Amino acid sequence: MNPSNLSPFQQAHVKQHFARAAKSYEAAAALQKEVESRLLEHAEYLQQPPKCVLDLGSGPGRASGLMKKRWPKAQIIAMDLALPMLQLVAKQSRFWRPIKRVCGNAMKLPFKDNSIDFVYSNLCLQWVHPLPDALKEIRRVLRPDGMLSFSTFGPDTLLELREAYLAIGESPSISPFAAIQQIGDGLQASGFSKNVLDRENYSMSYANLRALMKELHAIGATDARIDRKRGLMGKQRWQNLQNAYPSNNGRVHSTWEVISAMAFKRADNTAPYDDTVASISPDQITRRIR
Repeated sequence: MNPSNLSPFQQAHVKQHFARAAKSYEAAAALQKEVESRLLEHAEYLQQPPKCVLDLGSGPGRASGLMKKRWPKAQIIAMDLALPMLQLVAKQSRFWRPIKRVCGNAMKLPFKDNSIDFVYSNLCLQWVHPLPDALKEIRRVLRPDGMLSFSTFGPDTLLELREAYLAIGESPSISPFAAIQQIGDGLQASGFSKNVLDRENYSMSYANLRALMKELHAIGATDARIDRKRGLMGKQRWQNLQNAYPSNNGRVHSTWEVISAMAFKRADNTAPYDDTVASISPDQITRRIR
């Protein structure tokens, strides 16, 4: 097996992080909301209103709710790895305009080939590895001429925190993220066309380093690497990290590199996909979720 195909993430840990963050996610996810609004602008490039939309890595379903309002006749599916996130999705819509919910893994989408018009994914695919395999899976479920719009974190994310860890002689306790070139290569290798990519750095300000760390936990963005360092951070180690982190009048800033992409499935790009997982049509999803 090619070592590059081995995921650096412990999926059970990723799932646990986001399950725990469900209640605090909405209040803390300021950056996610900003990126969400810009990402939804990609929908202007759809040739016609979609009949079926997949919000992949939906979290509590804010974007799902916005898309249901935009396309009330469309079937909107919120899919997430963490069930507690999906249990909050109902708040984003009315009972007569329900959002369907699916708990599952982006690497094995439980949908039939060519069944979805638009796949939207905001700051989710950075936790999925290898990315080209996930993109192939997305292409499989897209209808010909279907559109994918997603965002992900780039390698400059939390740059200041990474440098602070290195300054105290430690490996950064931060998950790795793909560069824009790797994402572009992944889209091309996965059979997408009309690929458009963009990157932007956001600067977030916090009262102190502890406030930044608290937000990372609130949105579930903590270290999920298989080889991450276990155990709590000791008092001296924490003090060293604080001293190494740059501050301005007591406040700290963090950089978040966000890469956004828009791509289409070619109308003639419908080669059969080898899949051993049972697949369903979106209209077979029931409304009830426990």
